[in-house]
Amino acid sequence: MMRLLTGADQRDKNHGGGGGFVFSPRSVDAFGSTVIAEGADETRQLYWVHAWTVGPDGVITQLREYFNTDLTVTLLSGASASAKKADIAGAPPKQQDAASSSSSSPSAAAGPKCLWQSRRADSAHKSLPGLVLAI
Repeated sequence: MMRLLTGADQRDKNHGGGGGFVFSPRSVDAFGSTVIAEGADETRQLYWVHAWTVGPDGVITQLREYFNTDLTVTLLSGASASAKKADIAGAPPKQQDAASSSSSSPSAAAGPKCLWQSRRADSAHKSLPGLVLAI
């Protein structure tokens, strides 16, 4: 996919050391019909996130690919959120601070919910642009 998006030749020594870019997932998480995989190249210079949408028959119907971008996946509130609650039961737990976890008002529960965030090992040393993927 990288060659299609960037035009980089896999044999180009400046893009992957002569053997192409190797995708080595560091983590794979799934919730509902969404699967998120993230990883980095061997030198940790390129960080990537793949977001797949999987149909009911198990076929990937959509692929989003992000390079060197911090990603946050957020569930929007509303009718679509209540329809997906059963599917999202297996989502990784959201880290909450004391102020947000003590709030129990209905309006707070109806707002957007963070389902997943990038977990780069070098996030303390390297700043990347951020993006919110709303589902």
